[in-house]
Amino acid sequence: MGTIELKSNLHKIIDSIEDEQLLRAISRFLEKRKSAEDGLLWKELTDEQKKEVLQAYEESEDKANLINDKDIWNELK
Repeated sequence: MGTIELKSNLHKIIDSIEDEQLLRAISRFLEKRKSAEDGLLWKELTDEQKKEVLQAYEESEDKANLINDKDIWNELK
């Protein structure tokens, strides 16, 4: 999916949302993300947090460690 198609899909989703609070949250998120410096979140992590993120990434490379997203959603219900 290219940039144009992604933007079009986002517009359709946003146009279908009637919840003003959700729209405000999406707007704030996009504004923050648009102006955020690349890597800022990583810079704010402690060394221990960075280590945990890298370890989780390494573990995710082994498909045996992955959980089907449908299983996760079923657990959250």
